[in-house]
Amino acid sequence: MRRREFIGFLGGAASWSLTARGQQHTAGVRRIGVLMNYAADDQAAQTRLTAFVQQMQQLGWSEGRNLHSEIRWGAGDAQRIQKAAAELIALAPDVTLVTGTPATAPLLQATRTLPIVFVQVADPVGAGFVQSLSHPGGNATGFSNFEYGTSAKWLDLLRQIEPQLSRVAVLRDPSVVSGAGQLGAIQTAAASLGIELSPVDLTRPDDEIDRAVAGFGAVPHGGLIVTAGGAARAHHELIIALAAKNRLPAIYSDRAFVDAGGLIGYGPDRVDQFRRAAGYVDRILKGEKPADLSVQQPTKYELVINVKTAKALGLDIPPTLLARADEVIE
Repeated sequence: MRRREFIGFLGGAASWSLTARGQQHTAGVRRIGVLMNYAADDQAAQTRLTAFVQQMQQLGWSEGRNLHSEIRWGAGDAQRIQKAAAELIALAPDVTLVTGTPATAPLLQATRTLPIVFVQVADPVGAGFVQSLSHPGGNATGFSNFEYGTSAKWLDLLRQIEPQLSRVAVLRDPSVVSGAGQLGAIQTAAASLGIELSPVDLTRPDDEIDRAVAGFGAVPHGGLIVTAGGAARAHHELIIALAAKNRLPAIYSDRAFVDAGGLIGYGPDRVDQFRRAAGYVDRILKGEKPADLSVQQPTKYELVINVKTAKALGLDIPPTLLARADEVIE
């Protein structure tokens, strides 16, 4: 998709009134809703949505010809997400694509009939979105972005970068459904390695997070693990800056942090999830039901390392680890 077309795809929905939107549902044109739990200017989110749009085109769906899209950006704000979810459901789209647990929950509170395809939901069963991964059983299905074993892998990778690692602060949102599972996996791995853990609540004010990380960085041989969740994404600039200021090696669940200056990221390929989500949206538009489409777990993971950040921290990345990386940012 050309840049001008993509800008139209992203921005066009925001300029119409509710009355005008209602008039857009013409014969032969299917309507999809999109609720992104990001800010509209988030580059990683735009990249992921571009992948979805391009895959929809490959499947024969194009904006203005046989498809009309309504897009909302939640920017990690609960009230904004709630309002956007209500707006989208009021428009009765044929299917809605939604990112993350905080945005999926209000959609399912608003409707148990209109089809929903979610991406980047860590524990859809635990959150009550589906009955089981193999048999969702309701009006929602999609793509889980997490396996708890990944959390233990974060600790292993961090220790490879800092062999003397003895203390790790785990920056997390305790309200996230998957948070306990992520922390539990890290705790199990830490116990076997003799590493001390210190959870840091990312829902606290920025100045409190600053003090917690600064205090932790005052003692040698520390590191940071930033778990998956909307709070981490909302605070990503602060977290990356604090890791640099306190000279702490940090690992993240999402390559977007590394693109923004973080040290290392390991997690599911989120762009791939959006491409795969287009396949589910296509199948639903052609008559299949979410209840019959099993929830898919990640099939592609990516390891991304920022060598420039490593040099700034005085760290030497092992050549074996660099060789395994899917991408090295110089």
